[in-house]
This record gives sequence, C-alpha cells and structure tokens, in this order.
Amino acid sequence: MNKNVFLLACCQGLMTTGNILLVTISALVGQKLSASDTLITLPIATQMLGLLLATVPASLVMAKTGRKLGFSIGNIIGTSGAILGYLALINSQFYLFCLATFLIGIGIGFATLYRFAAIEVSDKPARAISMIMASGVIAAVLGPNLAVWVNHYLPEINFANSFLALTCVYLLALTLLQLVTFNEVSGQQSQLQQRPIKSIITQPQFMIAAFIGMISYSVMNLLMTATPLAMHRHGFDLAQSALVIEWHVLGMFLPSFFTGKLIEKSSPVVVIIVGCILMLTCSVINLLGVSHWHFLIALFALGVGWNFMFISATSLVSETYQPHERAKSQAANEFVVFSMVVLSSLFAGWLESEIGWQALNIGSIPIVVLALLASAWFKQYSPPSPVVSKL
Repeated sequence: MNKNVFLLACCQGLMTTGNILLVTISALVGQKLSASDTLITLPIATQMLGLLLATVPASLVMAKTGRKLGFSIGNIIGTSGAILGYLALINSQFYLFCLATFLIGIGIGFATLYRFAAIEVSDKPARAISMIMASGVIAAVLGPNLAVWVNHYLPEINFANSFLALTCVYLLALTLLQLVTFNEVSGQQSQLQQRPIKSIITQPQFMIAAFIGMISYSVMNLLMTATPLAMHRHGFDLAQSALVIEWHVLGMFLPSFFTGKLIEKSSPVVVIIVGCILMLTCSVINLLGVSHWHFLIALFALGVGWNFMFISATSLVSETYQPHERAKSQAANEFVVFSMVVLSSLFAGWLESEIGWQALNIGSIPIVVLALLASAWFKQYSPPSPVVSKL
C-alpha cells in the first residue's frame, strides 16, 4: 500500500462523511424550515452549487500553490461551513443553513480532486482511484450514523449538534493531510507547451468519459436525494432511511476494493456497461414496490452502478492529458460532471413532490440508457487514446 494513497484515502473518506451526513438530514431540515416544497432540497442544491463553483478554482489554485496548500484551503472552508451550519440550525435560520451547506460544498469540491492526486502519487492509476473511492466506506458508516447517534445522545433542534461532530471530522482530515507527500508538477514540466483546452475536451475519449461521469453522478444524486423524502412519505422514520442511505453509500464505495482490478483485467468501458445495467436495475426495483427492502436493495444497486461508472470514467479521463495539462483538464471534467449534479439536487425534492417517486424512477431510465449506448458505441468504434498521461 502506497502511504500517500492511504492517507489521501483517509482524508477523502472523512470529507465525504460531510456529504453523506447532509444527504441524510438536509432534506428533512428543509421540510421543517423551508417556506415551500419547492425549497426542500435547496440546502443540498447549494452544497452542490458550492462544489460546482469550486471545481475550476480548486484546480487552478493547486496549479499555483501546490496540492497540499490547496487541499488545506478547501478543508478550512468546509470546516467553517460546518460551524456555520450549527449556528444556523440552533437559530432555525433556513437560508443561513443554505449558506453553510454552500461552504461545505466548496470544501467537498476541493476534495473531489483527491482521486486525481492519488493517480499522481501511484504507478497503478486504476487501483489508486479505487482506493480513494473505497475510503467512502468510512463515510457510509460514519455519515448517516453521525446524524442518528448525535441526535439521540445530544438532542438539539434540527440536528444542530451533528455539525459540531462534523467539524471534528474535518479537522481530523486536515491533520492527516499534512502528512501527505504530493507529486507536484516540476518547474520544467510547467514550462512545456500546453494544448488548447478545446483540443483536450474534444477528444472522443474525454467527451465520452465526461458524459458518463455526468450521467452516473446526476442520476445517482437525484435518486439518492429524493429517497429520504420518499421514505418519509411512506411512513419510514429517520433511522430506517439512514440505514438505506448507509447501504447505498456502502454500495457506492465498497466495490472500490476490486473495481480497479476489474478495469485492468477487462476495460473501463466494459465496467461502465455493467454499471449502467445496475443503475437500470435500481429503477426497476423501485418501481416494483415501496417496502423497506425495496428501498434498501435498489439504493445498494444504484451505489454499485455509480461506483463502476464513475471510477471507470475517471480512469478514461486521466489518459487524455499530459501532467502539465492536468489543472485545466481536471477542472473541465469536474465542471461538466457537477453542473448537472447541482440541477439534480435542486429539482430532486420538487420532482418527488410533484410527479412522485415512481415517475422519478421511470424518468431516470432513458437517461441511463443514453450512457449505455454511448459507452457501447465507444467500445466498438473508438481508436486507442492518443495521449497516455504518465503522472
């Protein structure tokens, strides 16, 4: 095990805990504090907006300051958001809470680049990405249970004390981050001529990989965000919905222990196709019933499908640029992916309220089918990538 990959994986897991905690409780907070059903998932949308707006600046900041300082800045912003979230909830201030989740989103936006940093410090990129994503197992267990445990043992209005616990989690991640040795771009590399960003993003491999990443994350986020609301409408309590989210996140990250090996033995595109089939399976199960087991199995399949698609898409993207082009290339990919994630977060609550849980699942099917067709086309017709990044 590469020490730096291991430390980055720990940091990623702790930062992702914030995201999962917000998914577990933010829609319920919105239900209590928002003025209308349309705004129920606004806190999650502002979190994703913060993530989106951070993607390009995060890459550019790290190109100037280096990975360690850049990640530290993102962590501090996320920590300030967690503190503000506590203050907002003890005062029942909905829009202040949305600002807090926006800051947490910025912190998570910086942290999304951990997987690229892991590629840069490892000689086995696919396995490095997998290890970073596998760290989400920490978040799968810690995120939902922080909401439940803290609310049970330290009860406070609107889950406020959960954000004090989240502050401690983020500070631990900041401490571990200081122990990582990053592989920074050398001065000689930085002087090399870079291709225009248009030349990079118009490569078929980049376009397909970014499209797959966008579809996988936005559909997964749409169904995941709407799930606590759908379960609440069908009479399930917080502990039951938290268990479903926990198993969903385990599905998202537990397969990462072997996804890298699957990619190496077959190909990223084959793994993407399997992921698409699993995401379609999720929608079918959700259409068959609304028992606790239906929610749990469907969301677990959704998580595994996302894992296969997102890790494989990241692997494909990392092959389309040279080390000195990584800042703008990674920024472009993250912006494409998370722009749609913001929209899925914003409309998840409204769609679940207006058209219902089953219609939401029916609508996700053709979107995933598009990703399936795009990956199948790429597998059959694409030439080998003209650029192989040696990071």
